[in-house]
Amino acid sequence: MKQTLQSYLIDFIMENQKKYYRIAYCYVKNKETALDIVQNTIVKVLENQDSLRKKRAAKTWIYQILIHECLNELRKTKREIPCEPEQLGEDFYKEKFYDGEEEVLFEAINILPEKQKTVILLHYYEYLTLKEIAAITETNLSTVKTRLYSGLKKLKTILKEEIE
Repeated sequence: MKQTLQSYLIDFIMENQKKYYRIAYCYVKNKETALDIVQNTIVKVLENQDSLRKKRAAKTWIYQILIHECLNELRKTKREIPCEPEQLGEDFYKEKFYDGEEEVLFEAINILPEKQKTVILLHYYEYLTLKEIAAITETNLSTVKTRLYSGLKKLKTILKEEIE
């Protein structure tokens, strides 16, 4: 029995929903907003499923929509944290980014420019290839490589300063 495109997409989304949430949360740093972004992404995927030509392209296509939704939310809200996290007290909700990862590393990644941050998150935490990232970000492969290496260089500098 051949699986329909819609049922394939639904299964694929269900398998990867935690990954989508983690990416969205890394961008917006708010649980409810991240969940909204994932929900909007899923709605757009299902509404536009006819534009997906090949099932094997679903992974990059969905990530592309997710990243666009994250960036649109950031542009739309331009949120600033009104005070330092330490001032919010122990009851402040703090989301775990990725299991086993140090908070310092994520703070450093979040300092990076959005384009470098995207490449690093997708490559090292979602295990996407540079070719897949190029498709998601709609950029040239060499541009993705440049963003990755310049982002890693900046990350190294940030972490070195943090240690000192």
